[in-house]
Amino acid sequence: MTAPVVLITGALTGIGRATALAYAREGANIVISGRRQDAGDALVAALKEIGAADAVFIRADVREEEAVSAMVDRAVERFGRLNIAVNNAGKGILGPIGEVTPEKYAELFDTNVLGLLLCLKHEFRVMEAHGKGSIVNISSIFGHVGFRTGGSVYAGSKHAVEGITKSVALEGASKGIRVNAVAPGPIETEMFERAVGPAAHRARFIGMIPQKRAGAPEEAANLIVFLASDKSPFVTGEIVTIDGGYAAG
Repeated sequence: MTAPVVLITGALTGIGRATALAYAREGANIVISGRRQDAGDALVAALKEIGAADAVFIRADVREEEAVSAMVDRAVERFGRLNIAVNNAGKGILGPIGEVTPEKYAELFDTNVLGLLLCLKHEFRVMEAHGKGSIVNISSIFGHVGFRTGGSVYAGSKHAVEGITKSVALEGASKGIRVNAVAPGPIETEMFERAVGPAAHRARFIGMIPQKRAGAPEEAANLIVFLASDKSPFVTGEIVTIDGGYAAG
């Protein structure tokens, strides 16, 4: 069986990194992107060490179309195709609505929304040429519920991610391209730690989760790998939540 070619944006930390490691253990060809060359080179070495057929880091800022187009083209030049894309690059900015500025809005939406649109545009371009592909976007539980502690801009951006996912899935359905999203809740990442703040706030937040714990990045990665795989061929346009039951109530 030919090893799949997988592109993961925002792959240097958290869920993106865990997803890259999961694909490496399956022997995939992996293209990772981010903005820090040293961290990217170190992760490539780790991916090869644990079983990736091949791996390469491409430094790219998803807010810049030229960089996104070049990233996708380099992936295809190296491996001849692109089977799977995980659009994980994202940013979180928290603060009361009274503190929102145009600059903060643009900083977040340019990454979480414009960046996603640019990645989808160029991933579609190469997947459509091959007649098949699978894309997983990373949303959040705050893509379908409100964020009560000053996350209005972040929640708005993730609501956009979910609407884009559903709409682009309809575009891709007749072209052999599946598009889904994973919506993590509290996952033990640097972004989660920044969001919950002091230990007392963390304990209160964890107490609101039915399973009474935060998830591990590896748990989110396993869901992403499954959703992108040929084991879910009839699934497209879905938002799959992984949050220990938080959004259920």
